[in-house]
Amino acid sequence: MEQMEKKLKEIIKHYDHLKEKSISQDVIMDPDKYMAVAKEMKTHEPVVLKNKEMISVLEGIEAANEMLQDPDCDEEMSEMALLEKSEGEQKLTVLKQEMKTLLLPKDPLDEKNIILELRAGAGGDEAALFVADLFRMYSRFSEKQGWKSEVLSANDTGQGGYKELSMSIDGELVYSKLKFEAGVHRVQRVPSTESSGRIHTSTITVAILPEIEEQEFDVDEKDVRTDTFCASGPGGQSVNTTYSAVRLTHIPTNTVVSCQDEKSQIKNKAKAFKVLRARLAEIDRLQKAAEYASQRSSQVGTGDRSEKIRTYNYPQGRVSDHRINMTMHNLPDFVEGNIGSMIDALIADDQKTKLEEMRKE
Repeated sequence: MEQMEKKLKEIIKHYDHLKEKSISQDVIMDPDKYMAVAKEMKTHEPVVLKNKEMISVLEGIEAANEMLQDPDCDEEMSEMALLEKSEGEQKLTVLKQEMKTLLLPKDPLDEKNIILELRAGAGGDEAALFVADLFRMYSRFSEKQGWKSEVLSANDTGQGGYKELSMSIDGELVYSKLKFEAGVHRVQRVPSTESSGRIHTSTITVAILPEIEEQEFDVDEKDVRTDTFCASGPGGQSVNTTYSAVRLTHIPTNTVVSCQDEKSQIKNKAKAFKVLRARLAEIDRLQKAAEYASQRSSQVGTGDRSEKIRTYNYPQGRVSDHRINMTMHNLPDFVEGNIGSMIDALIADDQKTKLEEMRKE
């Protein structure tokens, strides 16, 4: 608790410093500096506002105590003061818990944009169709959040599904909200081609890669082999005769990225490098996380791509997240992009675990 109070004082002091800085002539005259200061202030604002709310409640409790100690306070006023004190103390307990959550160490990647990758696993065509379903689900959720999404590459089966698809999602706190989506998603349903009505189980993998800037993670171009080829449509049908599609191979890790969505080879190469950088940075991050996890338990799952995290059961109309034992019976609505409740529950569980770990320290 002492450590958290110290951190709170430091944040408020820093916020006041930023506030003064934001009205200085030097910052006002430089749009880039002003935006940087304003952005940093915004990150600390929830803590500052919560602290003001706590101070207001404490003042209310103090006023109620003074009233109770006043010898001229009649019975009716005493009852009112006792009620105000009780309500204030209850509210203060809630506010303290909320403040603890706000003061938890932040994931430095939380504010990053992401590259979301979907890959069909077991289940053939049905898995590929489920990739299309989740692509639509995440696209609609992004739209509801006011985020911008763009397909980077897609391997279409020609039957409405995708063997694999990657998309970028840009916006506010994208990684913080979608990072727990990484893992294996399982679907149980009767395929449209199944005449006997037998339920099939298929899987797809979801990868959530924080978008990494060039200066944050260096990829030596000497380690990357670039191949160009003609872009093709579903089933290998050639759609152009120019070598606009690009395949990058990172030789040390044998990581391969292809991009053929743009007509320009230059644009395809830029997109492919964007994905390659994110993948290599993720490999590096997971290696470090594995070392850390060997020393202490991790939060909501590991985010490992081999981990089954969620089941979508169509006959029963339910979706279950296995990490937090949460089941929702609104599957049709869920796959239309209304996944906010599940995401909020995953974030809350992660925060709860971090608070418990903090108490042990």
